[in-house]
Amino acid sequence: MRDVAIVGVSQTKFGELWDSSFRDLIAEAGIKAIEDANVEGNDIGAMYVGNMSSGLFVDQEHIAALISDHTGLNPIPTTRVEAACASGGLALRQGIMAVASGYHDVVISAGVEKMTDIVDATPAIATASDQEWEAQQGATFPSLYAMIAKRHMYEYGTTREQLAQFSVVNHKNAKHNLNAQFQFETTVDKVINSTMVADPLTLLDCSPVSDGAAAVIMVPAEDAKKYTDTPIYVRASAQASGTIALHDRKDITTIESTKVASRKAYEMAGVGVNDIDLAEVHDCFSINGLLAVEDLGFAEKGKGGIAIEEGQTEIDGDHPINTSGGLKARGHPLGATGIAQAAEVVWQLRGDAGKRQVDGAEIGMTHNIGGTGGTAAVHIFSVNRN
Repeated sequence: MRDVAIVGVSQTKFGELWDSSFRDLIAEAGIKAIEDANVEGNDIGAMYVGNMSSGLFVDQEHIAALISDHTGLNPIPTTRVEAACASGGLALRQGIMAVASGYHDVVISAGVEKMTDIVDATPAIATASDQEWEAQQGATFPSLYAMIAKRHMYEYGTTREQLAQFSVVNHKNAKHNLNAQFQFETTVDKVINSTMVADPLTLLDCSPVSDGAAAVIMVPAEDAKKYTDTPIYVRASAQASGTIALHDRKDITTIESTKVASRKAYEMAGVGVNDIDLAEVHDCFSINGLLAVEDLGFAEKGKGGIAIEEGQTEIDGDHPINTSGGLKARGHPLGATGIAQAAEVVWQLRGDAGKRQVDGAEIGMTHNIGGTGGTAAVHIFSVNRN
């Protein structure tokens, strides 16, 4: 197995992008990544594209061929990867394994979703839950995560203010991210008093419906300096599966797939929790961000709310989380999220994150999950190869 390096990244703006089509978005992301990596189109050996549900959102399937065609990369093999909201993270993992195995030397992993072309995105998103036992009984993702939040508050005394503070920090960071959907700050009171969605979660606890795309380009580590002076090395790629339905879990306040994947990643990278300088975590709802803080090991179980309240997850805190603004404020085009997380970590490790830069960042992590944790992908990156 070869070591893998990222030599180019990109992200389109996330938001309600009425003037950009599905194919426009992925083409923009791919071209920007190729330019960033200083590679030629004919250098690309393969492409993996994360996408959850183009068939439901834009009535288009067979998107791998569509993307290869529209980006001018025919006839390279292009593969769509689907794992609900973790589609991007798994596309990244597939690209890493393709380079590491020696099967391809230059690979694009990308992600795209065009969600705003549909009148109501809720039924499409709900297909990532258990249809028979959840969606068809009326459960939506806000209601499922609301159940988790209620139970966490009951078990551990987590407060409504602590949940809201996670959204506040995300918005504070997104203010300095020109690609973010919501570039404004908010307050705990505004979060709590925004429109109720599923008690206790309000509108400002929830990630938005978003359009957008992102891409990364990877090569063998030994070739990285041919393309860039600042390659970022992949230290670990781990994936785990969990139950798709909440009722099958022993404890709904723990995302077991996150715990398993992260422990595998720490072991593979040879690092511990305190070695991670920043993390982009999957906060489709504020409670999921809090769970990630605990399940990734940044806080003890039940004390994630305290860690957030104390400022530990802020850019200048002990464990900076979601410097991009996270899913909550940067936006959450489902298939693109895992790739956008990697792009943010690469910019941070390069020192290119501007006003949201974490000082001295050398090791970063991404955490991308599908549904309520049926799939988890965790990656660790660093400025040094070993």
